[in-house]
Amino acid sequence: MAARVVMVGPPGAGKGTQARMLQTQRGIHQLSTGDMLRAAQQNGSPLGREARRFMDEGKLVPDDLVIRMVEERLGSPEYAGGFVLDGFPRTVAQAKALDAMLARRGERLDAVISFSVPRAELIRRLAGRRVCRGCSAMYHVHFDPPATPDVCDRCGGQLYQREDDHEETIGRRLDVYEHETQPVLEYYRVAKLLRETQGTGTADEVFARVAASVPAS
Repeated sequence: MAARVVMVGPPGAGKGTQARMLQTQRGIHQLSTGDMLRAAQQNGSPLGREARRFMDEGKLVPDDLVIRMVEERLGSPEYAGGFVLDGFPRTVAQAKALDAMLARRGERLDAVISFSVPRAELIRRLAGRRVCRGCSAMYHVHFDPPATPDVCDRCGGQLYQREDDHEETIGRRLDVYEHETQPVLEYYRVAKLLRETQGTGTADEVFARVAASVPAS
């Protein structure tokens, strides 16, 4: 059985890490809308240019842009065997659009996993992230620092802090999440798909909870 999973949680909750672990251990392909939008920014596509204005201000990218992008990607053969969505849906409108696009394919979601992490911990996680300008490798000043400060271990490129990881922007991002995305949890709770999970602890500890919530594929 192909598992179709959504991961919901505030920025810094660990959705991306858990989605990648699920892909590695279960063979369920990850689809990260954040990664897709950042790639679009770097490529200078019309979507990327339009999305950048919202992302730099800590705001959600408009629903219609994200929905069109996700539907196009989910049509790729690699997602025929299931998927784990990381960063989508973030609004009830997006959740309803996802239900509709899956219904057109004769499919449905199997589980929606939400991550709960204290706000202070989220800020610590996000503000400490650094990214390589050369190869896009990710580091963290506390949890996974490079051997030489501000220098990538892999390619020697310069590390930088993304605009949306500055503390002021983080606060806005968390406020937007609470206002826009929390209703999504209630939407999936009513649909009896919601699986609430503590996002604290080691990555392996969190994954054990996640794996218990995902149907075997």
